[in-house]
Amino acid sequence: MEVGFLGLGIMGKAMSMNLLKNGFKVTVWNRTLSKCNELVEFGASIGETPAQVVKKCRLTIAMLSDPAAALSVVFDKDGVLEQIDSGKGYIDMSTVDPETSSKISQAITSKSGAFLEAPVSGSKQPAETGQLVILAAGDKGLYEESIPAFDVLGKKSFFLGQVGNGAKMKLVVNMIMGSMMNAFSEGLVLSERSGLNPHDLLDILDLGAIANPMFRGKGPAMLKSNHSPAFPLKHQQKDMRLALALGDENAVSMPVAAAANESYKKARSMGLGDLDFSAVYEILKMTKD
Repeated sequence: MEVGFLGLGIMGKAMSMNLLKNGFKVTVWNRTLSKCNELVEFGASIGETPAQVVKKCRLTIAMLSDPAAALSVVFDKDGVLEQIDSGKGYIDMSTVDPETSSKISQAITSKSGAFLEAPVSGSKQPAETGQLVILAAGDKGLYEESIPAFDVLGKKSFFLGQVGNGAKMKLVVNMIMGSMMNAFSEGLVLSERSGLNPHDLLDILDLGAIANPMFRGKGPAMLKSNHSPAFPLKHQQKDMRLALALGDENAVSMPVAAAANESYKKARSMGLGDLDFSAVYEILKMTKD
């Protein structure tokens, strides 16, 4: 199967590499084309524009940074819409708001193309090891056709119904994750300030009911102020903002998420946006009295 792939950031690069290693023919595009070179060494072809990729491939996957980037790749000059037509499918795996996903879906289907939103739960390491959780919604036929690729990219894929449901589910998941990381960071700071050994806290948490891979995997590095980006903080804050907007639309009070969002905003304002979202710990450490 030949697949197009648009966007070679932390996630897109790992995902397209997995497709190549598992026998897929992959044509890649990135706004900075030099990022494609490493994948070419593993057998990828380069498309000069998103339109060129779509013209060549039956299925095209996008993994982009935010709603603006997702819309740009579709609607701008030399974008997806210029070549999408009957017999072609477009799968947007970016994390965007439901309105953005619906807008892209309407544009693709107006050209007789098939559309699937398929944001993922998981960051750099699950992307590299093919252990993502895929949250798909939209065209059921395209979903079924995409299962061979999804089986390479993820450990489980869900079909959630109409377009927008995948985006909503991803925002709920990331809102919970961001709130948890903020609370975890507060706990680490509180343990240190109150004279406890934070490494003991990590061990105790890992033996209790709230043990989880995120605390286990990130905690030791956080205590060393190592925030190498698996999921950049600027993207976590973007997802918190979009989740809070979804809460507003549905009249859901979200005071915990709102407070966590303020922490991420402060971290971004201090230049930590390109670090891992665990860097929210750093701004909490700075807060005294």
